[in-house]
Amino acid sequence: QVQLAESGGGLVQAGGSLRLSCAASGRNFPAYTMGWFRQAPGKEREFVAAIYWSGGITRYADSVKGRCTVSRDNAKNTVYLQLNSLKPEDTAVYYCAGKVLAAVTTTTYDDWGQGTQVTVPS
Repeated sequence: QVQLAESGGGLVQAGGSLRLSCAASGRNFPAYTMGWFRQAPGKEREFVAAIYWSGGITRYADSVKGRCTVSRDNAKNTVYLQLNSLKPEDTAVYYCAGKVLAAVTTTTYDDWGQGTQVTVPS
């Protein structure tokens, strides 16, 4: 199990960029596939991106593909989500999640952070 803490959210104008961070506690972080999800007001939580525990394999939702990059620094126990060309529809609470030794295509995660708010005014 890892404890996860997101940071880096905020208010950004349309077309701008943000980098979200998710710091993980625990020494097994390199064994975790990490995912990013988001939940907009009144909507269900949706998948955004994931990065495999072994190597740099990544996966993205169609809604962010080409505008988003997920990366990790195992030495810092941190996973990042770079969001570019932000749109009002990107407004949501963004969560990171982890699951040990999971496939990058996993749809279930065991550990979740508390979320960080991203707001893109229309």
